[in-house]
Amino acid sequence: MRQPTRRQLLSATASLSAATALGGLAPAALAQAAAQGPGQGGSQGRPRSLAVAMSRDIQGALLPTSRTSFQEANIMRAVMQGLISFKPGTFDWELQAARSITQVSPTEISFELRPGLKWHDGSGEMTAEDVKFSFESFSQPGPDGRPSTYKADWDALDHVEVTGPLSGRILLKKPAPQLWTVVLPEGSGLIYSRKALEAGAYRTDRQPLRVIGTGPYLFGEWVPNQRVVLRRNPDWVGDKPDFDEIVVRPVRDPKTAELALRADELQFTAVEPSSAAAVAKLPATRVLNQDSINMVWIGINVEKPPFTDLRVRQAIRLALDPEQITQGGYDGAVGTATGPIAPPLLGYWKDAPRPARDVAAAKKLLAEAGMPNGFRTRLTLLNRPVFQNVGVITQALLAEVGIQLDLDVQDAGTFWSAGSGDAGKALDLSLQRFGGKADPAFQLQWFTADQVGQWNWERWRSPEYDELYRRAGATDDKAERARLYIEAQKVMEASAAFIWLTHEKNVMGFRDWLQPAVMPNGDDMLLARFRSA
Repeated sequence: MRQPTRRQLLSATASLSAATALGGLAPAALAQAAAQGPGQGGSQGRPRSLAVAMSRDIQGALLPTSRTSFQEANIMRAVMQGLISFKPGTFDWELQAARSITQVSPTEISFELRPGLKWHDGSGEMTAEDVKFSFESFSQPGPDGRPSTYKADWDALDHVEVTGPLSGRILLKKPAPQLWTVVLPEGSGLIYSRKALEAGAYRTDRQPLRVIGTGPYLFGEWVPNQRVVLRRNPDWVGDKPDFDEIVVRPVRDPKTAELALRADELQFTAVEPSSAAAVAKLPATRVLNQDSINMVWIGINVEKPPFTDLRVRQAIRLALDPEQITQGGYDGAVGTATGPIAPPLLGYWKDAPRPARDVAAAKKLLAEAGMPNGFRTRLTLLNRPVFQNVGVITQALLAEVGIQLDLDVQDAGTFWSAGSGDAGKALDLSLQRFGGKADPAFQLQWFTADQVGQWNWERWRSPEYDELYRRAGATDDKAERARLYIEAQKVMEASAAFIWLTHEKNVMGFRDWLQPAVMPNGDDMLLARFRSA
């Protein structure tokens, strides 16, 4: 029997895997666009529809206050507007819903809205009252009755004073320079409709999901675990989007997404750094490869024995070699991190310690802690191949000091709730990956005491750290902010609760007729600014 070629196998596997992972066959619009070829079938010679991948389905309410992560924010940015927005590919901002915005003093920002920004549900135009409601809502419980995960973004806010139908003042309790880098142009700066919220919009526990904004795309539909569809707003008065429709598909496995890209069932997706060279060789395909500011680390639950003993945590750190883990886990495609803040950012700790692996010292510490024969524990991790590679290497290294490590591999639906609430008390070790933003305030906010039970899965509490974080966010002096953030990282380092692995690489594969709008952290995207190249 004749064996199929690798190309034939790959083509067949791509179609089958993508169809399964993407919830069936591509929509008719995508099939038509693919049949017509790049640049055909749309007005002004552009494709009518664009299919992009996201790493998981949307969760929680599609509200700035209740979003879970960047996946929800990427959808919301296309539908909603903020006063300002980042320019594609940079952390420089430009006006969006605001006609003007001015830092009047360290504690006052004045703004005036553009006139005629109409809500998609026909309920009128955006006003300063909407801005007030959207920003002040961060201090209120969300639809689930819990405080916003992103409450710290607006901790400096006293109130928004409405001075006219389209004008107002953002009044702060203290200086907050990070407002311009991680709040106003980001998900926490998006403006939504109070009327629509009170009518049941934005909530994923209600079908059909309705998301109301004033942006260039309308929220078309959400089919859970299959697709989110965005449709061009016919009443949009700004620069017209290049695509009539954007279909955002959850694809958890990067390899499956890569196969779907090869089959043209996706036109844009993140791919594993180790796959960059192979994807770059595909016909009619380009690759974006850039250093990231994200953070990947192994966290230790300091509330659970035996990890309550500092010596045990120190032993784990000495037993592990972050460079060996990252080089093996990522096939040599990424660098090794020494802290949560990446080199380009304010507060990067260039003199952070880089302890060498020391098996003998690790065993000595375990013996001093009363465990000369080691113990058995568990690493909870996401079921991405690269993370499983990291887990296997970690497992082997810990075995050399007598620690038997079980790998608890979970899919995205269960993993991202593993550290939440009381369930987080059961964690031992966890392999985590958080996206980065333009200001260290964002990276470091997840380790404050009030994040225990939310995103502080180490359940680590330090009044000293919290105070340093608070002081750093309340001064406009860049040098002082950098110093305070480095001091905060030193407190983290002394806890031995964090083993920093990598800041990753951002690698995206896409059709050569597409010009994506990806932010420098690689997670955040301006879908409405994707263009036909």
